[in-house]
Amino acid sequence: MTTRRMSLKHIEAFRAVMQTGSMTETARRLHTSQPQVSRLVAQLEAIVGFALFDRIGTRLLPSIDGKRFFQDVEKAFAGIQGLEAAASNIRTFGGDRLAVAAMPRIAGGIVSKAVARFKRDFPETLVTIHSGAASTVNTWIGSGLCELGLAILYDGDPPGIDVSVLLSMDCVCILPKQHRLAQKAQIHATDLDGEAFVSFPLGSGPRERIDRILVAEGIRPRTALESDLGASVCSLVAAGMGVSVINPLAALEEQRYLDIEVRPFKPAVTVRLGLMQAPGAPHSRLKAAFTEHVREVMDTELAHIAPYRR
Repeated sequence: MTTRRMSLKHIEAFRAVMQTGSMTETARRLHTSQPQVSRLVAQLEAIVGFALFDRIGTRLLPSIDGKRFFQDVEKAFAGIQGLEAAASNIRTFGGDRLAVAAMPRIAGGIVSKAVARFKRDFPETLVTIHSGAASTVNTWIGSGLCELGLAILYDGDPPGIDVSVLLSMDCVCILPKQHRLAQKAQIHATDLDGEAFVSFPLGSGPRERIDRILVAEGIRPRTALESDLGASVCSLVAAGMGVSVINPLAALEEQRYLDIEVRPFKPAVTVRLGLMQAPGAPHSRLKAAFTEHVREVMDTELAHIAPYRR
């Protein structure tokens, strides 16, 4: 003969009767019938081998043994509630940390907005934003200082980094207001022959990529000034120091505050906004959730670059 074993249904029924003092109220709370509650309590008494309740007429009172057993039941449920809290903490990334690296423009724009949204959903997660040049972002990712990185990639993937492309877009030409080329709807590399050019530093990804395009068209840019920050390049162009070719994220953002003209540039200089992480890094739920928030921000905040998206 098979011995009946104690189940969670037995314990839930007993606990509810102890709390409510009523089989009927217990049945309502557990969404079952009063006879089923009576049956579960009777089965539990048979399993434990002692009476859990004293039945005095229509009244149901806990027995001394029932009270002692209830104390242990409450301890067990406290443990279950602790497990539920632990699961909730894991589910919502409570106490987790995420370090994100990005180029300054992206850190102050897409990443900051994504972090704000992410924190509304997961307030107990600590997110740290590190801002630096593309080469610095690569170093932080490769060294493990940051789990995720976002940067504009002008050439191939950085060595030793896993890259997922979030966005591909064509660079634009930026001109000072009232520049003679501003009358053109589109700027070709040959239009820049003889123009003062505000460039990125020698050896940088943007400089090498753009110089290759210009040289291939027979144009040798007359570099007037150099800067490694897109915002500075735009400011120098606005000050009349020359023209430049730059990614549309920086150009269209700075156009809100500076007297510059933005025009499509040919031949196309296609760049990518890459999400980077160290090779072999585990694909955690935390990183996946944050990446989803980044994509949501891009969908809602980057409509203005649609003409330059690939």
